Amino acid sequence: MTYTDWIGSIGVFLILLAYFLNVIGTLNHKDITFIILNLIGATLACIASVLLDYVPFIILEGAWVLVSLYALLTLKKSKLK
Repeated sequence: MTYTDWIGSIGVFLILLAYFLNVIGTLNHKDITFIILNLIGATLACIASVLLDYVPFIILEGAWVLVSLYALLTLKKSKLK
């Protein structure tokens, strides 16, 4: 496996881990851990997609990063109230 494969694989693993933990009821989609797993995973998958120059997944994972950032900022804002 190449360095790019490792980056992408770890990213996808983190996204799937967050989803699996949500499905089995260990994490709620509003938990900070769920959001961080998605944010880091999507960032790594996006980086791998950039390195592979694969535009469809750059768009997909970039959007996933933005949604995760929004969720993180919304959670932070709600904790400040």
